[in-house]
Amino acid sequence: MRVLGLIPARGGSKGIPRKNIRLLHGKPLIQYTIDPALETCLFDEVVVSTDDEEIAEVARSLGSVSQIRPIHLATDASPTIDTVVHVLEAYEKAGKSFDVVCLLQPTNPLRSKDSLRKSLEKFQEDEADSLISVRQVPHEFNPHWTFETENDSPFLSIATGEKNIIARRQELPTAYHRDGAIYLVKSEVVLQERSLYGKKISFIDMSEEIHVNIDTQEDWDKAEKYLCAE
Repeated sequence: MRVLGLIPARGGSKGIPRKNIRLLHGKPLIQYTIDPALETCLFDEVVVSTDDEEIAEVARSLGSVSQIRPIHLATDASPTIDTVVHVLEAYEKAGKSFDVVCLLQPTNPLRSKDSLRKSLEKFQEDEADSLISVRQVPHEFNPHWTFETENDSPFLSIATGEKNIIARRQELPTAYHRDGAIYLVKSEVVLQERSLYGKKISFIDMSEEIHVNIDTQEDWDKAEKYLCAE
């Protein structure tokens, strides 16, 4: 099974300018994703997809391959799936193909090498179309205990569509939310369905791992604090 490690890193960032190559605890943010991806030896190739030549140069200096993507795939509104399709199609034109893509966003700098290994192992064991990293939803936010309105109605309905609410916390099924750290998906699902998920979605529960998804300066400061404590 040939696996591509794909790191999307565009140059524009409104929340934290140039964040992908800004120094976090002495290293470019993107290095916290490139290094473990290379060190695990899980991937046949690790590529950084970017619209920015400076990011591409940093990526190459750290040992990864870089691929420049068109500007229209690097805006705030550009869907991630379009970037993944672009990368796979570019490789196919160059005579290379991969069975699986592992999407690793550099805004999650604290993912461990162990979590990467476990994810790939579970993906293969489950024979899934995809695998995503998740965290457990606190019971007070469980979808069976959340409500929504329709068409400006003054009344609430249970978000799951059930008529009766589950009364006891102990009876709630475990719910998860994706944390954005790891996406594994079959290349054929990406290219044929233009999806990162497919029909059979496996998961790895990373609730016990430290996690920061860097979108704001507050997130950045939190990541700095964790790294300084190591």
